[in-house]
Amino acid sequence: MSGSTRSSEGLDPRRRKILFRAWHRGMRETDLIMGRFADAQIGALSEAELDEFERLIEVLDRDLLSWITGEAQVPSNYDSDVFRRLKAFHQHDKPIHV
Repeated sequence: MSGSTRSSEGLDPRRRKILFRAWHRGMRETDLIMGRFADAQIGALSEAELDEFERLIEVLDRDLLSWITGEAQVPSNYDSDVFRRLKAFHQHDKPIHV
């Protein structure tokens, strides 16, 4: 089971693929971060935002996690509106597996 709470029904093929990839990155923590964001936002993202989210999906898990948690500075080429929304979506006041 992926953990996704959103059905891919009604999504176009590109959004279905992105939703799947967001939940199947490799490291469970980043699956939860990316997957939960995708569950909530995939239907509303513009084509340009989907491009940016796909770029973030390609980032190594350890790098993305360190940017989200603030342990490392986000490179300027990834410090986009989509990344900032992703980071804001993640709650730091509780474990990400809850």
